[in-house]
Amino acid sequence: MSHNQIWTEALSYLKAQLPGHALSAWFEPVEPIGLSDNKILLEVPNQFFAEWIESHYEKELESSLNSIGGMDYGFKFVINSNPSKIATDSATTPQQRPKALHQNNINKLYRFDNFIEGGNNEFAKNAALSVANNPGENGFNPLIIYGGVGLGKTHIMHAIGNRAVELNNSLNVVIVTSEKFTLDFVNGLRKNKTIEFAQKYRKADVLLIDDIQFFRGKEQTQEQFFHTFNALHQAGKQIVMTADKYPGEMKGLQDRLLSRFESGLSVDVQPPNFEVRVAILLEKAEQNGLTLDYDIIEFIARHVKNNVRDLEGTIIRILAKSSLMNKEIDHSLVREVVQERTGGRLNSDISMEDIIQKVSNISSISEDEIVGKSRKSEISDARQVSMYLSREIIGTSLNNIGLFFGGRDHTTVIHAVNTITNKIESDTRIKNMLSVVKQELGYSF
Repeated sequence: MSHNQIWTEALSYLKAQLPGHALSAWFEPVEPIGLSDNKILLEVPNQFFAEWIESHYEKELESSLNSIGGMDYGFKFVINSNPSKIATDSATTPQQRPKALHQNNINKLYRFDNFIEGGNNEFAKNAALSVANNPGENGFNPLIIYGGVGLGKTHIMHAIGNRAVELNNSLNVVIVTSEKFTLDFVNGLRKNKTIEFAQKYRKADVLLIDDIQFFRGKEQTQEQFFHTFNALHQAGKQIVMTADKYPGEMKGLQDRLLSRFESGLSVDVQPPNFEVRVAILLEKAEQNGLTLDYDIIEFIARHVKNNVRDLEGTIIRILAKSSLMNKEIDHSLVREVVQERTGGRLNSDISMEDIIQKVSNISSISEDEIVGKSRKSEISDARQVSMYLSREIIGTSLNNIGLFFGGRDHTTVIHAVNTITNKIESDTRIKNMLSVVKQELGYSF
């Protein structure tokens, strides 16, 4: 049987075992792309898909493949944009396989053309592109890309590898984490194969090392990397590294290593600004097959600010929650997911003082009057709007809101929230006031 026939029969079995929303969310996007050693190769959109299916539906998937024609088929997930190569790779003879190590090391999904560029990473991206186009032939050697977690350093590094191979497929591109480099060295010591270890890395045309900060405290590993670095640099080979901070600020690395690092170019990546976050979310939503209203994208971008990984995780969380709980992706679901991702609070940089100030400006009622005792209708409305927004936007507790507004009881706050909730549909003035305050606070969702 062909891989397509096997998967068609497996899906028929799964349809009888799983609810419709689980099947459509997690199995319909899967593409069968080949057979290898009695295993069907299944291409999935991303790593999350593979991990989710394995952790939640592995037994059902195994049963579906065991029920076909008396054969005991296994499965293997493939995360790759070029399925034809993956499907045939296992059948390729050793003589046909390329000698370069890059074929198994580079993540094909990380490319320059799907890297979202903004002011926070433009310099780093341009430097990386220059290195990828002319490895070892400019002054950017080594190139060190540094910055916080989840800001795209690894994406840029793999993009360099992909671009270099694209331009010259004979290049030996070696890409490893610092932990893998250390492990290879330890295994070389253990098996008395340190010469083979050294040769493996010193034959690289482009060496890409991720997270060099983890060399801290590993003196022998640093010694080996120092000699590897020197051998490659003197031969005009390109070295690219990522780190969590500028080399001059690193502690626990040998001075001579830091001196070598500082001889090249160090570029930083910063957290994305609002516009870049919107662009990233649009891209990630498209990659995961989600169509989201722009106001939803904007809402997520205003609240999830730390890094690219958090933004992608939010999109995947929305997809997962919608699928597993059989819910439509609407404002309520998105708000719930964003609150979970931000520790239960939204726009924690907005204070009750900010809200009262905006309400005061719009209503022409002083801030003192809003938090005061007056029961005049227009002042009471402004006070209740402020309480409502403090609850909705910041998520402040009823007791804290009451204390801030002149020591009022929590039941007074509940009454204020309920009153404004009822007036939203019937009172145009209140509705407009809420809309304007939210816009000015950057909260238009």
